Amino acid sequence: MEKPDTLSKSQNKKTKIVLDREDVRCYNKNMKENLSLLSDILGSYSGSNDEHLFQCPYCKHHKRKFSVNIKRGVYKCWVCDAKGRSLYRLIRRFGSFKQRETWKALSGEKTDLNGFDSLFEEDEKENFEQILQMPPSFKSLCGNKRFQTPLKYLKDRGIDKKDILKWKMGFCSEGPYQGRIIIPSFNENGDLNYFIARTFTDNYKRYLNPPVSRDIIFNELYVDFDKEVTIVEGAFDAVKAENAIPILGSTIRETSRIFRRIVQNDTPVLLALDPDAKYKAENIKRLFLKYGIEIRELQYDDERDIGDMSKEEVKNLSQNAPFIREDDSLVSAISNL
Repeated sequence: MEKPDTLSKSQNKKTKIVLDREDVRCYNKNMKENLSLLSDILGSYSGSNDEHLFQCPYCKHHKRKFSVNIKRGVYKCWVCDAKGRSLYRLIRRFGSFKQRETWKALSGEKTDLNGFDSLFEEDEKENFEQILQMPPSFKSLCGNKRFQTPLKYLKDRGIDKKDILKWKMGFCSEGPYQGRIIIPSFNENGDLNYFIARTFTDNYKRYLNPPVSRDIIFNELYVDFDKEVTIVEGAFDAVKAENAIPILGSTIRETSRIFRRIVQNDTPVLLALDPDAKYKAENIKRLFLKYGIEIRELQYDDERDIGDMSKEEVKNLSQNAPFIREDDSLVSAISNL
């Protein structure tokens, strides 16, 4: 009576061995495909097993000092100290759209961050979506040449017809927001969740914004979190930058919707706050670095903020913005004391 049980155990053992071998073959094939894709993007490499050395795509050092561990999904440059806990960052920044999609299909990796679960526990605030109405007497400036005064104000600020159309700009001719440019913000569902109202006359109060929460993602509908996001101070700054989110004169905290969305998507950040907002910038940098977010910072040539620059100037500064390391942020914070 025991023989059938013995045979069954033996058969199960053989089956398990076959399955284990199949798992190993699939794993090795997957690792080879991942390595091949990385090689297509980063170039030739040296090394064996799970650790490989490439030329660093960040600092372009002539020797292979960029270490990539395929199995653990991490990388580090031993020259410039660029590092990360998600290989998809490399694919996203330096690869093509097709390569990004291929990597997702092969790995499906996710970034493991300490405290991540507790950071995104649902609460009433997170579920609440404020929805507003356009201010009374709002008039669109899209394709409308009749309203010369507000149009001239926008033109003088370097804002053209395409910008007006893209940002759905308008103005108010009467009511509480009379004489103000209106730039609306839409959430990911296309609902109005905020607007800024900036005077184009001699009103002493430059901004008169709605009395609602500013803890929103301004124009979330148009932000691509799979690309680098530019963090700026105000809406007029955002017009001059690419894929930008204004923080509306506020800051970013762990509880901020902007911060949560960036960390959830492991989105790289270009910090482009005003030159006189150094203390705020340092706090934001340390916060993003704490959660392993890849961050660069705009280096200004003068005291102008990006709202006073041309788009070409902003583009050039953005292309040359350096990556921020933890020790850079620490040194800068000490020097500002």
